[in-house]
Amino acid sequence: MIDASRGYIKDGNKNRLREQDIHKIVDVFNRQLEVPRYSRMVSVSEIASLTNEYNLNIPRYIDSSEPDDVHDLDAHLCGGIPNRDLDALESYWKVFPSLRAELFESNGRAGYSQARIESQQVKATILEHPEFSAYSKKVTEVFRAWRDVHQPRLISLKEGLKPKIIIGVLSEDLLEKFAALPLLNKYDVYQRLMDYWAETMQDDVFLIGSEGWMEAAKPRPVIDNKERKIREAPDLVVEGKKYKMDLIPPPLIIARYFAREQADLVVLENKRQAAEHDLEEFVEENSGEEGLLDDAKTDKGTVTRSSVSERLQEIEDEKDSEDEQKALTQCLELIDAEDRADRVVKKAQAELDDKVLAQYKKLSEVEIKTLVVGEKWFPSISMAMEGEVQRLTKQLSARVMELEERYARPLSQLEREVRLLDSKVETHLNKMGVVWG
Repeated sequence: MIDASRGYIKDGNKNRLREQDIHKIVDVFNRQLEVPRYSRMVSVSEIASLTNEYNLNIPRYIDSSEPDDVHDLDAHLCGGIPNRDLDALESYWKVFPSLRAELFESNGRAGYSQARIESQQVKATILEHPEFSAYSKKVTEVFRAWRDVHQPRLISLKEGLKPKIIIGVLSEDLLEKFAALPLLNKYDVYQRLMDYWAETMQDDVFLIGSEGWMEAAKPRPVIDNKERKIREAPDLVVEGKKYKMDLIPPPLIIARYFAREQADLVVLENKRQAAEHDLEEFVEENSGEEGLLDDAKTDKGTVTRSSVSERLQEIEDEKDSEDEQKALTQCLELIDAEDRADRVVKKAQAELDDKVLAQYKKLSEVEIKTLVVGEKWFPSISMAMEGEVQRLTKQLSARVMELEERYARPLSQLEREVRLLDSKVETHLNKMGVVWG
């Protein structure tokens, strides 16, 4: 019997089985595996027993609920973190054998420990621990071994390929390679790959199989008119023409061929933002009651070039408006500075876009394969694998912090704090002449 009722994700008002949920069900059934709180081999005699009377309701045979997180009353009264709660994290201590001793030490009472690290430093301590670094390195090595096996296969993809066969080979080998790693759930790793496949890689492989590498990498002009509406934003706009780059997005081209130009563009964008900030700050400083820019604002409460210019013309002959004229003139200068910075950024961006579009036409098939396989697919999958390791770290650090904070203030400490606060309140009341009975 299999109780897979907890293996799903919420999808709107429905529960949806993920790829990992389906794969786990099939694996457990085909291999007849017994997994705690998930599957169990049940004899016919147990089903026919007086207790069950042939009732096949699964909870009768499998308790899939998570164990209760029971608080330790003695720890709340006398202090300390129960060792049984720390022992429950044994799967982590097996992989990081010296980490427990770095995080906890005996508090002098049998069966209880105390924290050695402030709760805010727990995550950093785990991440910096040499055993965690070694584990993270091992995960990277396993991923690279998987990548090195399949990179030649992906580079050799040709027209007419069958995408389902491709992902089947990739995913099954990934499951096998990560099965031996402790802590990481191989099905969670598998799901990371399947998510990326569904989001991006599947369409890329289908495109390559339909058109070939060279044709699939070409920028695709997007027709924008009433007959054909654009459902997603174009990747590049050059001289008013819109393009989609499904196989190789522009950031990949920029990172490989135009890193210097992109860095220059970032500097210009920072200058533009600084000019925008200066203008906003000046307007804010001169707004409000009797602000020098209040009369230059539009009906919407904003300051524009035309509104400031109109106000300057209105008061140019008024002798007692020198301060306002000076503020308006400075505001115009700041508006001009922002406009100049904005034009410089737009010009640099347009020049970069021109270069990027031209670079697509120069790409060889070898360059296309390198960009797609080596700089798009595998880095994205690698980042997903790193996400699983980070999730493990988050789970461990969150549980350690929870235990530390749960038992940080025993009853005796709380009573002392109450007495101290009570004394302070009584002292203040006495000073105020109030008799507290």
